[in-house]
Amino acid sequence: MKEEILRVLTMVQEGKIDADKGSELIQLLREKDETGSKQPVKTGKYLDKTLKIRVVSTENDNVTVNLPIKLVKVVLMAGHSIASSMPESEKYVKDIDINLIIEAIENELDGQIVDVKSANGDSVSVIIE
Repeated sequence: MKEEILRVLTMVQEGKIDADKGSELIQLLREKDETGSKQPVKTGKYLDKTLKIRVVSTENDNVTVNLPIKLVKVVLMAGHSIASSMPESEKYVKDIDINLIIEAIENELDGQIVDVKSANGDSVSVIIE
């Protein structure tokens, strides 16, 4: 982290960025270091996106969920846990890797990230857009 801060200070000294921007970058570096996060810092534009979950059942038990990315992690973990414990929905969620979805979100991926189709015609898709 020290090297990154030195680079920011050098950029300020050389006039490549102003002191306010330098201070903002150093604060972000410190926050990143404090949380131990190696994930990229999220941009406001990405956080305005929506996670869309679509479940289409041959028995017409269809589900449509639209969630702002800001709430996705908490809702995914809780929702998957609840759905896994309900016999009616367990068969639809048992093969969904929630950790893979969270990793995709943390890496700011766009587009369809899950597409599951069963032999009887049921389907689950997860899309970020």
